[in-house]
Amino acid sequence: MSTYVYGITAASHPALPDGMDGVGDPARPVRILKEGELAAVVSDAPEGLRPKRKDLLAHQNVLSEAGADACVLPMRFGSVAPDDASVTQVLAERADHYKERLATLDGKIEYNVKAVHDEEAVLHRVMSENSEIRAMTEANRQSGGGSYEQKLQLGEMVVAAVQAREAEDAAEVRGALESVSAAVSAGPESSGWLANVSFLVDRGEAEQFLAAVEQVRVAHPHVDLRINGPLPPYSFVEPGPAEPAGTTIGADTGKE
Repeated sequence: MSTYVYGITAASHPALPDGMDGVGDPARPVRILKEGELAAVVSDAPEGLRPKRKDLLAHQNVLSEAGADACVLPMRFGSVAPDDASVTQVLAERADHYKERLATLDGKIEYNVKAVHDEEAVLHRVMSENSEIRAMTEANRQSGGGSYEQKLQLGEMVVAAVQAREAEDAAEVRGALESVSAAVSAGPESSGWLANVSFLVDRGEAEQFLAAVEQVRVAHPHVDLRINGPLPPYSFVEPGPAEPAGTTIGADTGKE
């Protein structure tokens, strides 16, 4: 029977709630595998597991419950090993890495912040800030809309100004929130977002971080900020040494 891995924690981790279930239909009971000073939160792995909403929520719920009282290094959805022995082997071989990460991430949570421009608002801002664009817009208006070449030139100028504003706003958002976080991890670049960044935050400073997010919103009304969290610190479980052949457990990036 394959073993599904939810996360890695210390062997001294408080016991899990009785009757906790994980992924699968029917849901598989969650249990603990210990190896030295470490432990893995696992269950039997159902066959043909797919990222359906029910199982994604089950995975997240196990991590939330297990991480309520002590630090847990979250694994990605679908982390499966051939059997229990393979899991404990990884714990033994990567013990130093996991113990270092547990110590570093203890008492910390993750917030993922995505930023996108309000198209109408950013165009208004670009127009107000760029006198050359304003002058060309007015000249085209007075000449009945301008020639094809003039319209093309104006469009290129607007696109360039918006792209410059995107870069500036992304840097400003990150800089403002980086100052109230313990660490930062940039997510994959996407044409849909001008920023996609995860922040590691001390639990006791979560309110301060959220207040900083609100200050950024007020200072940048043309930017739509979307925040997800608190989350387990998915983006800060750094890769360790190569895993033994046959295992697929690993850390989640948590960045879509």
